[in-house]
Amino acid sequence: MAFSKTKRRAKIKRRIRKNIFGSSEQPRLSVFRSNKQIYAQIIDDNSGKTLVSASSYKNKAAEKGSKTDQAAVVGKEVAEKAVKAGITTVVFDRNGYLYHGRVKTLADSAREGGLKF
Repeated sequence: MAFSKTKRRAKIKRRIRKNIFGSSEQPRLSVFRSNKQIYAQIIDDNSGKTLVSASSYKNKAAEKGSKTDQAAVVGKEVAEKAVKAGITTVVFDRNGYLYHGRVKTLADSAREGGLKF
């Protein structure tokens, strides 16, 4: 029996989230990508609150270029906001997506922006 893409991703996501947990000292950087946009948020799982977020949706800087370029802009933006909020180290949560393409570009640009993971 074949899995649909969403069921397959949900299964991988459960497997990843079993081991990854964001604390106040080291919050979780979660990535969500849709067909058109990409979103990133830094989450403290202890309190269940989003500390910092960025997305390509209604983002003037991310409108130009390919979806990979948008991911780079979002990664830089989330890193800038995190450093401003006093967050330097995070745990990366790829959210069931392969570490490839837009997800990898976002992670690399967040590292360039000053986040460590």
